[in-house]
Amino acid sequence: MEPLLPDRTPRRGGRWRDHRQVIDAIAFKYRTGIPWMDLPEHFGSWKGVHNRLRKWASDGTWKRVFTNLLSQADAEGDLDWLVAVDSTVVRAHQHAAGARKSAPMDFVKPLQRWVVGRRCRRAAWRRGRRCGVGRGR
Repeated sequence: MEPLLPDRTPRRGGRWRDHRQVIDAIAFKYRTGIPWMDLPEHFGSWKGVHNRLRKWASDGTWKRVFTNLLSQADAEGDLDWLVAVDSTVVRAHQHAAGARKSAPMDFVKPLQRWVVGRRCRRAAWRRGRRCGVGRGR
């Protein structure tokens, strides 16, 4: 795995912490589910670990490492490709049955007619004309 990782001497700044220790810190963080700030001190600065994780994700280092490890394990016969399908049935509560999909039409139509008619009447009143929609002709 070492040849797949970037050089430990970045272009600017000092020398990076050992890659092994950083990978252990990342694995510990995701295995335990702790926040970054609660990372134990023996892994080093949590900001350094987090920044290295982000840099390696953006430059494709993780993708390169995982692809190589997968192909190596598959070539050695260590991988068994197993597909598991879960057939769980999810049911709605009894009160969820028969709910209306939209507002009833006997409520919507008069409201739409009233709003359109009101807008038209208002615009017609401003122009000094008669409106051709609704009751206020």
